[in-house]
Amino acid sequence: NNVLHPFFPTGKKNSNNKNQYFTDVHGLPSIEKLVCSVDETPQPITTKIRGTIPSWIHGNFLRNGPGKFDKNQWWGNQFNHWFDGMALMHQYRIEGGKVTYMSRFLNSDCYKANAENNRIVVSEFGTLAMPDPCKNFFQRFLSRFEMQQPTDNASVSFVEYKGDYYVSTETNYMHRIDPETLETKQKVDWSKFIAVNGATAHPHTDPDGTTYNMGNSYTSKGASYNIIKVPPEKINPEDTLEGATVICTIPCEDKTKPSYYHSFAMSENYVVFIEQPIKLDLLKIVTGKLRGKGISDGVYWDPKLQTVFHLINKHTGRLSPIKYYANPLSTFHQINCYEENGFIIMDMCCSDDGKAINNFLLQNLRKSGDALDEVYNTICRIFPRRFVLPLVVGKDTPCGQNLNTRPDSPATATKTGENKVYCTHEDLHGGDLHEYGGLEFPQINYKMYNTHPYRYFYACGFRHLVGDSLIKMDVQDKHMKIWQQPGYYPSEPVFVPSPNAVEEDDGVVLSVVITPNKDKSTFLLVLDAKDFEELGRAEVPVNIPYGFHGAFQAGI
Repeated sequence: NNVLHPFFPTGKKNSNNKNQYFTDVHGLPSIEKLVCSVDETPQPITTKIRGTIPSWIHGNFLRNGPGKFDKNQWWGNQFNHWFDGMALMHQYRIEGGKVTYMSRFLNSDCYKANAENNRIVVSEFGTLAMPDPCKNFFQRFLSRFEMQQPTDNASVSFVEYKGDYYVSTETNYMHRIDPETLETKQKVDWSKFIAVNGATAHPHTDPDGTTYNMGNSYTSKGASYNIIKVPPEKINPEDTLEGATVICTIPCEDKTKPSYYHSFAMSENYVVFIEQPIKLDLLKIVTGKLRGKGISDGVYWDPKLQTVFHLINKHTGRLSPIKYYANPLSTFHQINCYEENGFIIMDMCCSDDGKAINNFLLQNLRKSGDALDEVYNTICRIFPRRFVLPLVVGKDTPCGQNLNTRPDSPATATKTGENKVYCTHEDLHGGDLHEYGGLEFPQINYKMYNTHPYRYFYACGFRHLVGDSLIKMDVQDKHMKIWQQPGYYPSEPVFVPSPNAVEEDDGVVLSVVITPNKDKSTFLLVLDAKDFEELGRAEVPVNIPYGFHGAFQAGI
């Protein structure tokens, strides 16, 4: 049994940062089989239903994540980082209380090149593709000076643009996918439409279908951040990203060391870019091949820097002159963001340390015993936090006083100088969340409550390196409901509203659960979103690796 000892409120015993939360956990079970290579299942197979899958659920639950990692498949070397594995797409087709399962590897250029050469030939985030051993020494030497080409291994999420589904990562390449068959239909390059070198795998969509995203530009003048807008409709049936525009460009303060961001926040009228102290050293990244290092070698955490919130008006593209500052924090996923009574309320998953991205090496995930415990205990826990940003800050606004006048809100926003506001957060949880290791992969009733006041979100508890519980959090009273079973590892929970739903949590929560110590024991879990009790599960008779993100495609 795992024993979760009290958190060190100051992190390691010699830490001076009192906002960090580290653990002292012992006896973590091995999760090595969660990151093992598997075969695809390209034809739908039936699942065994236990309990009841509500008959009103009608659609495809689509999931994405790495599925091929190492030499026991078709190449002689292996990836270093969890994020590097070849993208494997999953479909759970739910109809009439029954569920079928299928999966396909993304037919990306890098997948085909690796297979054809029987080795890794395209560099990924943490893995450098080595020169072809069949070349002579001089050719191998020269290849070190070639620029690394961005990968099209879109293993992070399923996203939607103009009614089409794509799989996406953080480079400039996406792939359009047929959600019915999981066939790879078309490779799409962002840079062919707008001057960006990539885009996030977490766009936001307005009710009319207009989609917003973010991407960096790297030029001779340095790096900049761009807010992207994609129109909701196609002019021609074969359209992809036609009509995409950059509505705002934000210069990096350090032109050669932009901040890394995995996502961004969006309210009804604003995009909020969170410039965090996780930095990209572009010189290290560009010279990585020459130095024999992967991209991850150029990613680092600089706790001397503050976090900056940039506000961009979605309608005018205007960047607010007001900069909102906070203590150094790391955030990968936002929960929700909305405007109310002259404030932007922004909820997100945060930690006080940004080193975790380089800790998810495959060798770490495959450790056991004390070595595994050490990896977990040196990663700062992630908790839900609320920041309150006042929209009206002018020359006459007094300095030194809390501008957050919202009742019962302990978050602060204090003007510290011209166009500068310093913010502190409100915790969106009680002390009981510590027992579950904090949380990540937040999801809400997106269609009805994104950019609006809301009460509930769903997430994974992280009392391991991957999610080992599901959590329903009430941000109003900060109570939570838990689904957890020993040895079971659920993935990102996705909310599906019931037909004619009235209340925010009328519906179900879907999550893929993996049991690494049992063979072919993965199942699709269906929870009642209100009481968080299990309704049913669909057992899949094949092995599936732990994945990242997904989407529910309603009506098929």
